[in-house]
Amino acid sequence: MEHISKYLTKDIKLSSYEDKLFKSDLMFDDHMLVWFISGETKIIQAESTFSFKTGDIFLIPRNELATIINYPKNGLPHKTVVMHLSTERLKKFYEKTEPKKKTPPLQKIYRFSNHPLLESCLASLIPYFDVKSEFPESLANLKIEEAINILRLIEPSVDSVLANFDVPGKIDLIDFMQRNFMFNMSLEKLGYLTGRSLSTFNRDFKKLFHTTPQKWLTDKRLELAYYHLVEKKKKPTEIYLEVGFEDLSHFSFIFKKKYGVSPNQLLIKSY
Repeated sequence: MEHISKYLTKDIKLSSYEDKLFKSDLMFDDHMLVWFISGETKIIQAESTFSFKTGDIFLIPRNELATIINYPKNGLPHKTVVMHLSTERLKKFYEKTEPKKKTPPLQKIYRFSNHPLLESCLASLIPYFDVKSEFPESLANLKIEEAINILRLIEPSVDSVLANFDVPGKIDLIDFMQRNFMFNMSLEKLGYLTGRSLSTFNRDFKKLFHTTPQKWLTDKRLELAYYHLVEKKKKPTEIYLEVGFEDLSHFSFIFKKKYGVSPNQLLIKSY
C-alpha cells in the first residue's frame, strides 16, 4: 500500500492512499476536520456508521473511538485534506472568543456535505502543497482560525465540543467495554478513556469480567462475527475488519478454533 502525506505544517496535511483499502482503529488526540477530494471512507463507531465520498466534509471530535476504512474509488486514490484543531490552538482561540452556547459537549461526528464556505477554505490550501518554500506558521494560524470561525457560523453547537478541554472522567467500565469492544485500541488508551490508569483498568476489568481484557475482547469480537455470519448472511471478507480483526487468515483461524468450523463453512451452513 502506498500512503503519501504532504504537510504544510504538523496540523495541515494532504493525505493519499493508492491501494485498495486502508483500515485503522483510531482515537484522535485532536479534533479532525477532513475534506474529501476523491475516494470513500466508512467510519464505524459504537452506535453509528457513516459513509463519506468526494466533496464531503466532516469533523470528528478528539477522544472518539472509531474504525476508519478508506477506499480508492473510480480509479482515483483516497485523497483528503486534513486539518488538526489542536487543544493548544483552540485554547488560544477561546481566550479571546466567548463560546456561543454553554451546553454539555455533544460528542458526535459533524457532517458538512459540500458546504461552500468550508470547501472554499480547505480548497484554498491545495496550491500551497506544491510550493517548495516553507509554509509560514502565521498563515497556518490564519487558515485554521478561518476554519474554526466557519464551523461556528454554520453549526453554533460545535462550541460545546471545541471549547471543551476536560479530560475523560471515570466512567462505567462494563457499559464502555460492551459498546466499544470492536475497536483495536491499546489498553492504555482504553484506560484513559474510562478515566483510569493502566493498572487500575486491568484491576477493575478482572474484578468485573473475571478474565483478562485480551481474552474477553477476542471472545466478544468472535461472537459479533458469528452473529453477522448467521443472522446477517455477511461474508467473512465483509466483516472481519468491522468486528475488530486486522487479518482475514488470522480471523478465520481463531474463529475455527472457537466454533469448530471456519467462517465460510458457517456461512454456508446458515443458509
